[in-house]
Amino acid sequence: MNRRLILPLVVFLIGALALAAAAIITFSPRQQGQSGTASVGGPFTLTTAEGKPLTDKELRGAPFLVFFGFTHCPDVCPTKLFEISETLRAAGTKGDKLKALFISVDPERDTPEVMKSYLGSFDPRIIGLTGSRPQIDAMLKAYRVYSKKVGEGEDYTMDHAAAVYLLDSDANFVGTVDYHEKDETIMAKLKRLVAG
Repeated sequence: MNRRLILPLVVFLIGALALAAAAIITFSPRQQGQSGTASVGGPFTLTTAEGKPLTDKELRGAPFLVFFGFTHCPDVCPTKLFEISETLRAAGTKGDKLKALFISVDPERDTPEVMKSYLGSFDPRIIGLTGSRPQIDAMLKAYRVYSKKVGEGEDYTMDHAAAVYLLDSDANFVGTVDYHEKDETIMAKLKRLVAG
């Protein structure tokens, strides 16, 4: 084999193994508690768009959705928030107790005031949450969310995962809704979540 090809091949294989290991760790079952359920989520205290603290304990008793994004997002976030709004409306009275959290991955720009203004166009059951950078980083870690600042200065953007996390009334992770899923699949997942 040509020596010039060996190094790129070795680098590729190491990268592929690292990616596979990360996937196994991310979606491995909990070591304690519920077998077969990925360990996602956990306790938190963040600040609402009204400037009030909200904890995970206050959400117990009803299922909820979690979506991570930021208000300067040009396309994915407003599209996903519109889809969440439409899904909440389509759920009708069965979805009345369902809430959705929009958690900023960009707390440096997404103050409570900015979040309140931004979310005014979406379903009122979507609760905007922000916090300090350490609080947000802890949430990203707890939910295993990829997020990275791209660019410098005022016009930077944020790369981030676009999945919607589904949590039951005990705040246990039960699955995700991915951006490419069909409407009927999403509604079936939400019906199970609300019924559970």
